[in-house]
Amino acid sequence: MIDYKLISADSHVDEPPEMWQERLPERFRDRAPHRKVVDGKEIELRDGLRPRKRYLGQDEMNEDDLLRERATKEGWDPDYRIKAQDQDGVAAEVIYPNYGLELTASTDAEFQIASARVYNDWVAELFGPYPDRFALAALIPVLDIEAGIKEIYRVAKMGLGSLFVPSKPSLPYNRPEYEPLWSSVEEVGLPLNFHISSGRDPRIERGPGGAVINYVMGALVDGIDVLTYLCASGVLMNHPKLNFVIVESGIGWVAWNLIAVDEGYQKHHMWVRPKLDMNPSEYFKRQGHVTFGEDAVGLHNRQYTGVDCLLWGNDYPHHEGTWPHSREAIERQFAGVSEEDKKKIISTNAAKLYGFSVN
Repeated sequence: MIDYKLISADSHVDEPPEMWQERLPERFRDRAPHRKVVDGKEIELRDGLRPRKRYLGQDEMNEDDLLRERATKEGWDPDYRIKAQDQDGVAAEVIYPNYGLELTASTDAEFQIASARVYNDWVAELFGPYPDRFALAALIPVLDIEAGIKEIYRVAKMGLGSLFVPSKPSLPYNRPEYEPLWSSVEEVGLPLNFHISSGRDPRIERGPGGAVINYVMGALVDGIDVLTYLCASGVLMNHPKLNFVIVESGIGWVAWNLIAVDEGYQKHHMWVRPKLDMNPSEYFKRQGHVTFGEDAVGLHNRQYTGVDCLLWGNDYPHHEGTWPHSREAIERQFAGVSEEDKKKIISTNAAKLYGFSVN
């Protein structure tokens, strides 16, 4: 029986498309997220991504699908959202955008930063008055690194609880151009989040099996890139106060990845640059975190990863998440996990990182 607060380290808000049309400068509005009907079907259009069908037909939806569709449409209403999360036993959550994830796929740096400012202002207006319930992940584009740094300082003054940068940037994260960005993150002291499926269109396959291929290869594997780049390149060695989170990637892969980066560093030592003062895995265990919803394999592997880096999230209101059945999902997959470890993973780790109370 869980008698303490659940904290979701990965939840979402679906921004109303009209918000972008109303708030973006007029010159960008034709490229902002919007919908139109083509051949009798409603599609979504976003800059940098190919068109996407909006919804399944009603006859293809089960009861939970319909509930999540409502949550998608109303999740930007704080009163509705609090009731929906209370229903799931979630007392606090980290909120990420939905359309905002994909706006980082645009190749126009000016459009990206304008969109980020619009989203960050909007989400702060809605959820900022409830700091005990919501930590807001501010959208920080990195196509223009200097502009991204300015946005970091702006949102930090606004009181947003964390920063979100794309998991697949156009410029790899081991490049020296990012040094001022890492320093600014350390200075403001906010967690830096890398949400999967951001920075490019994750739909890499349109043929047979595309839906599954895109989910696994176009999205989930992003975490491997982030962990390996940050741990091996010296970023974390040079910025020891930078705390980062890989979001919605699952955790089953982390144990293997930590073993692999250490093996590469040790056995290829004659070629390795830079020389690190610890094994790559030790930087992750000191500064890294990763979120999951259902991942019994990852929980089994906690003997290799430890538990302090593990954060649970219900991924509200997405279909791949556990909302509104999170307590059942937790009880099912945490069988055999000690109560001490369980509480850390589903509550206190996130509370410590994002500043929530667990009393």
